[in-house]
Amino acid sequence: MFLYFVYNKEEFLQHYHARSNVESTNNMIKAKFTDLFRSKDQIAQINEVLLKVLCHNLVVLIQEMHELGIEPNFIRL
Repeated sequence: MFLYFVYNKEEFLQHYHARSNVESTNNMIKAKFTDLFRSKDQIAQINEVLLKVLCHNLVVLIQEMHELGIEPNFIRL
Protein backbone atom coordinates (compact mmCIF):
# COMPACT_ATOMS: atom_id res chain seq x y z
CA MET A 1 0.00 0.00 0.00
CA PHE A 2 2.88 2.35 0.66
CA LEU A 3 4.14 1.94 -2.91
CA TYR A 4 0.62 2.52 -4.21
CA PHE A 5 0.50 5.70 -2.14
CA VAL A 6 3.88 6.88 -3.43
CA TYR A 7 3.17 6.25 -7.11
CA ASN A 8 -0.57 7.03 -7.20
CA LYS A 9 -0.86 9.73 -4.56
CA GLU A 10 -3.75 11.64 -6.21
CA GLU A 11 -5.94 8.54 -6.58
CA PHE A 12 -5.04 7.31 -3.09
CA LEU A 13 -5.99 10.63 -1.49
CA GLN A 14 -9.34 10.73 -3.32
CA HIS A 15 -10.18 7.27 -1.99
CA TYR A 16 -8.94 8.17 1.50
CA HIS A 17 -11.00 11.38 1.55
CA ALA A 18 -14.18 9.48 0.62
CA ARG A 19 -13.48 6.89 3.32
CA SER A 20 -12.83 9.64 5.87
CA ASN A 21 -16.18 11.28 5.05
CA VAL A 22 -18.04 8.00 5.49
CA GLU A 23 -16.37 7.32 8.85
CA SER A 24 -17.17 10.84 10.07
CA THR A 25 -20.80 10.47 9.07
CA ASN A 26 -21.10 7.07 10.77
CA ASN A 27 -19.59 8.48 13.96
CA MET A 28 -21.99 11.44 13.91
CA ILE A 29 -24.99 9.13 13.51
CA LYS A 30 -23.79 6.83 16.29
CA ALA A 31 -23.19 9.77 18.63
CA LYS A 32 -26.62 11.30 18.04
CA PHE A 33 -28.81 8.19 17.76
CA THR A 34 -26.68 5.47 19.45
CA ASP A 35 -25.42 2.39 17.66
CA LEU A 36 -27.95 0.00 19.19
CA PHE A 37 -30.86 -1.53 17.31
CA ARG A 38 -34.24 -1.63 18.97
CA SER A 39 -35.71 -3.92 16.34
CA LYS A 40 -35.18 -7.68 16.24
CA ASP A 41 -36.27 -8.40 12.68
CA GLN A 42 -33.61 -7.85 10.00
CA ILE A 43 -35.89 -5.84 7.71
CA ALA A 44 -36.93 -3.66 10.65
CA GLN A 45 -33.25 -3.11 11.51
CA ILE A 46 -32.53 -2.00 7.94
CA ASN A 47 -35.46 0.41 8.10
CA GLU A 48 -34.19 1.69 11.44
CA VAL A 49 -30.76 2.42 9.98
CA LEU A 50 -32.29 4.15 6.95
CA LEU A 51 -34.44 6.28 9.26
CA LYS A 52 -31.38 7.25 11.32
CA VAL A 53 -29.59 8.31 8.12
CA LEU A 54 -32.61 10.34 6.99
CA CYS A 55 -32.88 12.07 10.38
CA HIS A 56 -29.14 12.79 10.37
CA ASN A 57 -29.41 14.36 6.91
CA LEU A 58 -32.31 16.54 8.04
CA VAL A 59 -30.41 17.68 11.14
CA VAL A 60 -27.35 18.61 9.06
CA LEU A 61 -29.51 20.39 6.46
CA ILE A 62 -31.29 22.48 9.11
CA GLN A 63 -28.00 23.28 10.86
CA GLU A 64 -26.42 24.50 7.62
CA MET A 65 -29.51 26.57 6.77
CA HIS A 66 -29.14 28.40 10.09
CA GLU A 67 -25.36 28.81 9.83
CA LEU A 68 -25.46 30.13 6.25
CA GLY A 69 -28.59 32.23 6.76
CA ILE A 70 -30.58 30.45 4.06
CA GLU A 71 -34.32 31.03 4.25
CA PRO A 72 -36.42 28.15 2.91
CA ASN A 73 -38.88 29.07 0.17
CA PHE A 74 -41.59 26.44 0.07
CA ILE A 75 -43.86 26.32 -2.97
CA ARG A 76 -47.56 26.11 -2.21
CA LEU A 77 -49.62 24.06 -4.59
